[in-house]
Amino acid sequence: MINHGHILIINPGSTSTKLAIYSFDLEIEKLSVVDETLMVHSGLDASITEQLDTRFVDVERFVNSANIDLHIIMARGAPLRPLSGGSYQVNDLMLDDLRTHKYSQHASNLAALIGERVGRAYSIPVYISDPITSDEFEPIARISGVPGIERKSRSHALNIKSSLRKLCLRLNKNYLESSWVVCHMGGGISVAALHNGQMIDVNDALLGMGPFSPERAGALPSSGILDLVFESNRDRASIEDLLSKESGLKGYLGTTDLQEVEERIHRGDSEAELIFQAMVYQICKEIAAMASVLKFELDGILLTGGMANSQLLCSSISQRVQALAEIFVEPGENEMEALAQAGLRILSGAEPVKLYTQN
Repeated sequence: MINHGHILIINPGSTSTKLAIYSFDLEIEKLSVVDETLMVHSGLDASITEQLDTRFVDVERFVNSANIDLHIIMARGAPLRPLSGGSYQVNDLMLDDLRTHKYSQHASNLAALIGERVGRAYSIPVYISDPITSDEFEPIARISGVPGIERKSRSHALNIKSSLRKLCLRLNKNYLESSWVVCHMGGGISVAALHNGQMIDVNDALLGMGPFSPERAGALPSSGILDLVFESNRDRASIEDLLSKESGLKGYLGTTDLQEVEERIHRGDSEAELIFQAMVYQICKEIAAMASVLKFELDGILLTGGMANSQLLCSSISQRVQALAEIFVEPGENEMEALAQAGLRILSGAEPVKLYTQN
């Protein structure tokens, strides 16, 4: 076992790639950032997979300039088939599913594809951890109300689980023997019920369930969806864009910037106040729903994600749901650190590596 070394983290976004190198010391279970960057790529008009060569060259340049021996690569987990939570070694089947957009065309598809190229060049293994499609639903949670349509688990699983592990460590609680509602609030909003480390229910934060967010529609009346499909002359792609990129705060107020919305509220903008409070209202209904999944036997409610930096948002939520359980706040989207921590668990043997298969 290697006790000291370095982990490369790869986390692509729509026009940039977050990169970091962490040093690790297994003897004291310590991680430290050695180097990190947000690499903005030029000329990304091509489709996601056609961007691979351009992004790989930029990532390779970062790795070479660091001039550090790497021992493991952790890539952000993209939409894949439904998977139980945990870490998976990147293999040919996973790469094929990502390359062909079998489950979704998303910038994160490139993480493992880039990682595999770097790993091949340096002869080191590549892993993902707690991907977007992590699925630990109980059978009852899959029932939608329409035969043939199942509820899907698509959420901010990586940050949800990492933030909760961090909080449990701070509170001296056993992550694997506790029950929580965790609310990740970012561009999308995931509200999850976690029982003994398993995410047994969560709204589909990508499309179609839960509260509206800065840019996503959340749950909608079915009649409104039917009108969009049959009376708006929109094709499927444009409807998906509307519901996932042009709705929520952006649709009502023309911005995804929560700070701007709060400034408008402070200036007396009644429309901004109404829409902000409506988002709070929907978040709180989802938190209460997930608390009922856990039979209201909670160790606490955790608010996390980028929007958890907003005192106004967190206090507004707390006023409505504080009767359910104690509320904790872990602000930020800590995906880079979460991936590094997963790498540390793999290296130490604390977390078994799973195999990605057809089913």
